[in-house]
Amino acid sequence: MTTEQPQEHVERLLRVRVPPETVYTYWVEPDRLLQWQGVEAELDPKPGGIYRVNVTGRDITVGEFVEVDPGKRLVFTWGFERPGHPVPAGSTRVEVDFLLNGDITVVRVRHFGISKQEQLNTAYGWQGYLTRLGLVVAGRDPGPDPMVSPPPPPQAAPSATDAEAPTS
Repeated sequence: MTTEQPQEHVERLLRVRVPPETVYTYWVEPDRLLQWQGVEAELDPKPGGIYRVNVTGRDITVGEFVEVDPGKRLVFTWGFERPGHPVPAGSTRVEVDFLLNGDITVVRVRHFGISKQEQLNTAYGWQGYLTRLGLVVAGRDPGPDPMVSPPPPPQAAPSATDAEAPTS
């Protein structure tokens, strides 16, 4: 008999006084997701449907929905679209459970398949975004997302004198 070793994962929890069905919508409706995470989102919450979120303006996460149980559970694959990233698109699995405990919803995020080298960054990211989600579902403004890259400064148009070559 073989015993399966537990798979390495990152786990974070959020406790909110909001029904699980409501919190769930903030994961599967792009306009709601963007209130707490990302700058663009394409979501098709059904098994095999796309999960694509431009999280920071430069980092795009891509995967697909694997399990969708409204108000109870979401499972999707996840990774970065950028070639060469240490967490490639679709290479990891995120499980989100919405657990009712009295009048509290516990949102449990477990992220599997993250290398030891990436676990700290992943834990930090989920903690920050779950904090933002908690504020949003409570009706509060989470403020600007510190992970989002500011847009590049506008390039000044060259002036006529800049374009002229010096004469000798």
